[in-house]
Parts: sequence; structure tokens; C-alpha cells
Amino acid sequence: MPVAKVNGVEVEFEAGMTVLQVAERAGEEIPRFCYHERLSIAGNCRMCLVEVKPGPPKPQASCALPAAEGQEIFTDTPMVRKAREGVMEFLLINHPLDCPICDQGGECDLQDQAMGYGRDGSRYAENKRAVEEKAMGPTIKTFMTRCIQCTRCVRFITEVAGVPDIGMISRGEDAEITTYLEKSVASELSGNVNDLCPVGALTHRPWQYHYRPWELKKTETIDVMDALGSNIRADARGAEVMRVLPRVNEGINEEWLSDKSRYAIDGLIARRLDKPFVRENGRLRAASWDEALGTVATRLKAAKPGKIGVIAGDLQDAESMKAALDLFRALGSPNTDCRQDGSNLGTGPREGWLFNTGLAGIENADAVLLVGVNPRTEAPLLNTRLRKSWIAGKTEIMLIGEQADLTYDYNWLGAGSKTLSKLPKAAMDLLNKAERPAIIVGGGALAGEGGAAVLSALGALAKKTGVVTDGWNGFNVLHHAAARVGGLDMGFVPGEGGLTAKQMAAKGGLDVLFLLGADEIDTSKSKAFKVYLGSHGDAGAHGADVVLPGAAYTEKAGLYVNTEGRVQMAERVVFPKGDAKEDWAVLRALSERVGKTLPYDTLDQLRTVLMRDHPTFGRIDYLAPSASFDVARLGAKGELGDVAFGSIVTDPYLNNPIARASATMAELSALRIAPAAMAAE
Repeated sequence: MPVAKVNGVEVEFEAGMTVLQVAERAGEEIPRFCYHERLSIAGNCRMCLVEVKPGPPKPQASCALPAAEGQEIFTDTPMVRKAREGVMEFLLINHPLDCPICDQGGECDLQDQAMGYGRDGSRYAENKRAVEEKAMGPTIKTFMTRCIQCTRCVRFITEVAGVPDIGMISRGEDAEITTYLEKSVASELSGNVNDLCPVGALTHRPWQYHYRPWELKKTETIDVMDALGSNIRADARGAEVMRVLPRVNEGINEEWLSDKSRYAIDGLIARRLDKPFVRENGRLRAASWDEALGTVATRLKAAKPGKIGVIAGDLQDAESMKAALDLFRALGSPNTDCRQDGSNLGTGPREGWLFNTGLAGIENADAVLLVGVNPRTEAPLLNTRLRKSWIAGKTEIMLIGEQADLTYDYNWLGAGSKTLSKLPKAAMDLLNKAERPAIIVGGGALAGEGGAAVLSALGALAKKTGVVTDGWNGFNVLHHAAARVGGLDMGFVPGEGGLTAKQMAAKGGLDVLFLLGADEIDTSKSKAFKVYLGSHGDAGAHGADVVLPGAAYTEKAGLYVNTEGRVQMAERVVFPKGDAKEDWAVLRALSERVGKTLPYDTLDQLRTVLMRDHPTFGRIDYLAPSASFDVARLGAKGELGDVAFGSIVTDPYLNNPIARASATMAELSALRIAPAAMAAE
């Protein structure tokens, strides 16, 4: 490996590194504003100046200067200090002195670096420049006079998000960041530009003037708005979650976060269930826990075991599903299901319902076939990885299903099952020739009666084209629900002779239907006595005869399994609202009322039973290495017919009860459909 000297200390580095990276490897801090390791190099701010020998007798921008063998790098000479002070003075010429009211205050790179590397005053005495504010949408609040043109926002939106909505116009002192034709930023990742902005020119509009960072209690936890399990930090003040920020996890979300995961938190305080309700004379009335649980217990004991059942929702933690599974199995009921979308998954080897390459591993695939899935709406941060591979020229992408703007080019093969039954020769050749081919199938293809046949056909295709081999498993199922893999892992599917979720919700299916946070399935035709346990007054609660208030994902500790099979532990950020209880505790209390007391009184005891019965849940943050399996045995052979594959997520901003309670999500949803509405007119 080549060697360079940093302030007299020899440092080994990898070929292709910049001087800035070498200096940081040596433990030297280099100030910067425009440089970001996940974005292209711009060299705009000039804050990272260093002295390099051999080289010209002047400071040079270390972020854009390649390191070379035998270089001598100096980061703290009088020349460097003077240059940095000059750059900082220049950057602050037009920056307003509004730190006391700025949302970035206390977390501002400009504040920190001005203190560390700036002058104690400014020689500029002219009038400061003012810049008109921009309308960038519901998630971005602009203060463009603060902008130093580092272009981090431009590069992120263009390179990572893949939408050309933010750019720089004009030159010199007239240069400014703006949006394309003054329209809002149409990206599901727009909130990341607020994180990237180092000077408070772009801040989070939904949280504007709501908090100061030092007032907040910070909790590291897991996101449940999709099935990726993005690592987040939830900051709370009192009983309210004030903001959600991403944590770095290279294997899952890198350091990005989708807008829904970030801004849906205002839905945590709206439409909340904070007390039990019992339906009387067609209307729900407030009741005590004793009355509500007594009513449910009476109904369960009166009904035959085959006429009671439970459906688990998309946001449930593993502990609550385990408690529900144990209770209904103890009651003798085989009617349990966690698949609200009706997907035909849950039998056979575990690899049959996982994203087997891993989220990071999909970047290694050189040919990807998307089937019945829209990764941009179902898993935005997976979509950024596909785009990254496509930009690098490593991946050819094909699609069977609904055409959509995925931010990268792909070959559209056809609309649905008819195409899958006879794949074009060019597509077969591409998969056969690829060293690491991959298939990504979504709920849009696996839901419904023909789902098992589609799964079988995909298994046969994967076998034929070498998608699953020793050392490479490219068969991937992309889930959209955070609870789905955990439910499948513990067998939360119909037992022998049991009914599916759709059959349970049908007319005449059951006498007692228990909805464990299940809001995405239509139960209006069912005449069963319905019990809803959940956090929000959404579809499930509206039709229920008894409503039991549960805790939202930020109000309980729980285990979640993401789409690649990684078990992660979420922590409680705030306490449940009003009289609401943790879901597993409600089920434990109910089990005592029906004479089937569950064998655990605490969360730790429940987790012990869960990990004993299903050892997978004991491997926290463990991603199993790629394993081959007989992919041809998936599903069941049958006629594929001619069915169009549409995405299972029709509106990514309104597909769960928390998001539907969020004013910000409602605004984003309206903006999303506005262009389509205008085109229709």
C-alpha cells in the first residue's frame, strides 16, 4: 500500500483516496461543508484547505486532491490557518446573525467550524445580500440567505434520490439554489437534504420552531413504516415524539431515511385510542378495562374454537403476535393469519419469504428482474441501492408489472402473469449470462388466488437461470409490512384446516374476529363479533364491537424482523397514551379471563418463550449468510392466467393507520396525485 506523511506521521492508504481521507485516517480533523462521503466531490466551499508537498506553494482543497505516494500533508501550518480563517470570513459575509431563532442552532456545522477555525470578527461592512425564499414542498423550509452554495442538496437529489428538482442558477454573487420551475421537490427522500444542509438554509418544515435539540430525550430504535427496518433515533420531549432522524447502518439504510419514516410522527398524537370502548345500541361508548375484557372473554368462551380467529396487522411487534398466537392456539383455534394482503407465503423453507441477497447485497447483482413490485414506493431506500448499481453500470434491470418512474432505466417486459409464463428470449439470455442474477418479487404478484402459481413459476425460473446457486441466493421477496417476516417466522399462518385472513373477513366466516392492529383488510361483510386491539381509530376500530387501546411502535419495546430476515430490537421512546397498554399485556390479561393463562408475566419472560420456540428471534441484528435452497419447490403449480401485477402499495403516504392520521402525510399524498389529476383534466 502507498504511504504518505501527515504532519510528519507516516500513514498507509488505499489507491484512489483523497488527501482529506488520508488526513482523517491519520486522526487529523479537516473542516468541510461541501464534502460528503456518499456524494460526488464538488470542491465548492474551500474549507478543507491543506498544504501539500510536493506541490504549489499555496493551500489546496484536500477533498478533490488525489493522494500520492510520498506526499507530505500539513493541516495546521500558519498558511493553512490563515487560509481557513479567510474562507470562513468569506462564507459568513452574507450569512444572517439569526442563530437564536434558527432550528439548526445547537447542531450547526457552521457554528462549530466558525468557533474552531474562524476569525473573531469580520472586515465586511457593506449591506448583506438577501435571497428570496423557495417553495420546496411540505417537508423543506428554506432560509436561502443562509445558503453558502455547498450544493449538497443538489447532489443528493440528483445522484441519490434521482429527481432533478433542485439546482443552482446564475453565477458569482447572484448564484442561488432553487427548484425546477418553482415546483415542490417530488421525492420520497426529500427530508434528507435538511439533514445534509450544514448551515440551516434548509430545515424540516413539519418541525419548524417546535423544539431545541438540547431539550430532547434521544432514543435509538427501529422504524416500522416499511419492511426495511431502518435504524432511527427518535427524539422526544415529555410525552410527544418531536422528531425522527436516521442512524447509520451500512447494511440497511446507510444514513438516509424516507419521508414517511421521518415525518409521519405527527400521526402519533392524532386519532389515538386512549380508553376502551364497547358498542352499545350501535354506538361505541367508553368503558373500563374490566368491562371490555369481560365482554371479549364472554364471547370467546361462548364461541366454538373453529369459529374464532385473529388477524395480525402490518405494524405489530413479534411479542404481541406471539402472545396472540399462543392464546388462540390454546383456545383450539387454527384461524390465525398475518398476511392481510393475501400473499401465498409462509410454508416451506425460511428462504422462501426472505430478501435473500440482503439489502446491501443487491448491489452485487448484475441482472435484476422486478416482478409485481415498485421499490420506489414500497421501499425507497432499497430503490436508492438499485439506482446506485445502475449508475455504476453494474446492473441491468427488467420489470414485469406496472410501469412507473423508478429513477433509473429498465426494460419493461410486460404487465403480468402472461409475460411471466413466457419470458422474452432477450430477458432469459440476460439472466442466464449474468454471474449474479436476482429476482425481486413483491406482494402485487403474490397476493390473491393465483399467488401460489406465480411463486411456483418464479421458483422454476430461478432454478432454470441459476438465480440460486452455491454462494449466491438471488431470490428475493420484498415485503412492505414491518410485521410480515416476524409473523411468518413464528408460523402466524392458518393451522391445519384454518382460514386465511380473507376467509375470516368474509360473510359467515367466523363468530368472533380479533383484529390485532389489522386495518388494511375489509371486514365490513363479516357479521362476526369484532374485537380491535390497536393504537389508532382507523378502519379496524370503526367496525369493531369492542375496542382495546394499544401502544404505538414508539410506545413499547419490541422485536421486528425486516424483509431480509434481520431481527432488530426497538426501544420505547414515550409511554402509551391515556389508558392504553402494550399489546402483549392486554392479551396476557385476556388469557386469564378465558381460563387459558399464558405462561409469562413480563416482557422478558415472553421473549424467553419466543426465542425458545423460534430460535431465529434470539439472533439480534444477525444476517444469515446466503444459503441455497430448492427454489423450484416454492408455491404450487397452477394456471397463471392473464393477471396484471400492480404494486401492493397504491399510496405510499397513506398505507397504515399512523400515516393516515398524519397531516404531513396527507399533504404529501395530495401533492403526489396532483400531477395525475391535472393531466386527467
